[in-house]
Order: sequence, then C-alpha cells, then structure tokens
Amino acid sequence: MITLAVTAEGEGEPRVAISPETVKKFKALGMAVRIQAGAGARSHVSDDEFAEAGAEIVPDAKAALSGADIVLKVRRPPADEVAAMGAGTVLAAMLDPFGDRAGLEAIAEAGITAFAMELMPRITRAQSMDVLSSQSNLAGYKAVVDAAAMFDRAMPMMMTAAGTVPPARVFVMGAGVAGLQAIATARRLGAVVTATDVRPAAKEQVASLGAKFIAVEDEEFREAETAGGYAKEMSDEYKRKQAALVAEHVAGQDIVITTALIPGRPAPRLITADMVASMRSGAIIVDLAAERGGNCELTRPGETVTTDNGVTILAPLNIAGEVAVNASALYARNLLAFLTIMIDKDKGALAIDWDDEIVKGTLIARDGRIVHPMLTENEAGGAS
Repeated sequence: MITLAVTAEGEGEPRVAISPETVKKFKALGMAVRIQAGAGARSHVSDDEFAEAGAEIVPDAKAALSGADIVLKVRRPPADEVAAMGAGTVLAAMLDPFGDRAGLEAIAEAGITAFAMELMPRITRAQSMDVLSSQSNLAGYKAVVDAAAMFDRAMPMMMTAAGTVPPARVFVMGAGVAGLQAIATARRLGAVVTATDVRPAAKEQVASLGAKFIAVEDEEFREAETAGGYAKEMSDEYKRKQAALVAEHVAGQDIVITTALIPGRPAPRLITADMVASMRSGAIIVDLAAERGGNCELTRPGETVTTDNGVTILAPLNIAGEVAVNASALYARNLLAFLTIMIDKDKGALAIDWDDEIVKGTLIARDGRIVHPMLTENEAGGAS
C-alpha cells in the first residue's frame, strides 16, 4: 500500500496541501494517508475533519514522513523534513525551482524524486493540475478587495440627490489568470477598468470582461507570446514605447494592480518612481510580483508603504495564502489530479511514466541529481 504524508507548513504559509475531500479520494485509490497534527489549522480544517475522512493523525513531521512513499507540501520542505524522507520518496510541492539552488541540490542528493508544481505545462490535459492558475485566480481577486478596502473613496459610480460620485479607475498590468480575475472583480465592484499585457491574445480576453485594452500594438506586440502561452521578454525599444504610454495612463488611475512575472527571471519593472510621483494622493498600487522583486520601482517586498505624495504600495508575498481556505482546497485538488496519473489503481502502486510530458515538465530531481532542462542548461558546458 502507498503511504502518503502531509506535514504542517512553516510560519509564513497558512495553506495546507490536502483537504478532507482529497483524503477520501486518495483513500479510494488504496492509499494510507498520514497528516501531522495541526497541519490544517490555519486553513480552518481540524484534525478531526481529516480523521473522519480517513487520515491517520500523527504528532509531528517525523512521524508523518517515516516510511512515506509520497509527500505533499505547499512550499519546499525544510532541511529536517528532507532528512526524514527516504531515498525514492516522491515529493510534490511548489519548490521555487529558481531560488536557493543549494537547498534544491540537497533535495536531489537525498535521493528524493521531486516535482515542482509551478512548472506544470500549460496544456489542456494539465489544466486541473495547474497550481499557478488556481492560486493566481484567488490572488487577483484578493488584490482588488484589499485595494478597495484601503481606498478612501467609493468604487462604483453613485448618483444621489446630493450629487454624483464618480467611479474608481482601476488599471491592471498583466492579463494572465491573476490579471483577468482582478479585472472581473474590479468590474463587479463598479470600477472603470483598463488593462495591458504584451500578449496579443489578451486584448480579446480583456475586452470580454468589459475593460479597455491599453498597449502599443506594433509588429513586435503581435508576436509577443511563446508557444507555451507565456509572455516573451520584449525589446528595449518596445519597452520604451510601452512605458511612455503606460506612464501617461497611470497618472490618472486610482488603483493599479501589477501581475507581470516571467518564469525564472526577476519581475519586469513596469512602474517607475516617476510614475508613482505622478499619481494623486490616495491612489493604491498592489504589486503581485513582489516575490520576484516587484513590478514597481518603490516596492518593498512583504511591506506596505506610503510615498511622500500619498500613494500606498502593497507588496504581499503570499496573497493567495490570505484566502487560505479556498487556496488550500484548490491546491489539494491540483495535487490529487497530478498524482492520479502516477498511480496504478489495480496494483495500488506507483507507476510513473517518465516519458509523460506532464511528468517531464515538472520533474526537478531524480536518482540523486537535478534533471530539469531549465535548471541544467547552464551546466551543460561543464559536463564530461
């Protein structure tokens, strides 16, 4: 029988990698499920709820990990948990593959078969496993709600006997999953919404949500999307033209939500200090790229700051975790869908197809070494 283990996350991570719903489904696949006591507390899931679903509750991480075949985490496990896992253990988590290389190598050297969920291929078959989409969707929603809560004016237009209250103007930079949800949420709150993105396909998506698209639509723009659906890095010339357009537009906005991230690179700088200085007092910027340094020049990751001209910049590092109940439930379903393709239901055993494009796309470490092409390409010149 396969033993699956889940441990509690660190202090800054309220999410949990399993839910009572997915416990039941893992049990139906013939697995034994062990969960560290208190692992779901910050997502408002009690040990009793997990136990009722069929999980064994154990007192600490070491007890959960002992002899486990599969370990599910939200974040990369700490060193003591890595040491407690046996060689060949399958680990699935958001492993931050482009950060802390030494920590990643320690996971590989321990003989752990590690999968980075944030590298999930953007293909139809993997949609139910796409953790970036499930978590970014909530992040986009929460960004607008947080901005609206701090904004000291009304969001929708209000017509009263005493006069008309104008609607808030919201500008969303980056129309991926987080951006599209931010647009939809701001529209539901009654704001006038504009948005920008370097991907041509985003224009139609933005318009479908009732927002106006803002971009320099030249030839480079029309070719600015990878086959995988991600934004390409744009030329310096295009960046200058787009920056000039954005600078003019930002000056008149009440709320700006930035969401631009490029896998494996620092967040692109979209809002300069001069742009912030052009905004009126009381304006809000929510920088959802803070974990990679931020899209705004004045962003301080993990902090909320107010500039001399009265603009407030929010830079949350784990905004999806602030909606932990929903974020955990969705993430747990992503993991269930991912693991299901690796299980032989008839034999009740792991049966990983190493040639499966989903497996190949997410596999970080196997047989004692780091194997993902995006993490080994810089080492190729030194290989014998």
